[in-house]
Amino acid sequence: MQFTKEDKILIKKLFELKGYTAKQLVREFPNKGWNVESVYKLLQKLRATGTVDRRPSSGRRRSARTADNADLVDELVLSQEDKPQSHRTVREISRETGIHRKKLKLVHD
Repeated sequence: MQFTKEDKILIKKLFELKGYTAKQLVREFPNKGWNVESVYKLLQKLRATGTVDRRPSSGRRRSARTADNADLVDELVLSQEDKPQSHRTVREISRETGIHRKKLKLVHD
C-alpha cells in the first residue's frame, strides 16, 4: 500500500508523541483504508532509520536517459530538417538506436 506524504507524517507524529501501534493507528483512522501490515512495516522502517522517507536513489534507474543517447536521438531528429518530405518515424529511430520507442520521449525531452 502506498501512503501519501501527509499519511506518513501523521503516522510518524502519532507514533513518536503518543506511542501508537499499527493496530491503534488503523483503528483510529478507519476511513484511510490502511492495512495493519503496511502500517507495521512503515513503523519498522521508522524505528530502524528514524524517517519514513525513501532512501536516496532507491527508485528504478533510467538507463535510457543518458547524455550519449540524448545526443544520438537529437542528431537523428535534427538531420531531417533540411530534407523536406522525408522523415524518420519513432519506430525507425528506435530500431536505429536500440532504445525502446516508449523511452525515446524521455530521452528527447
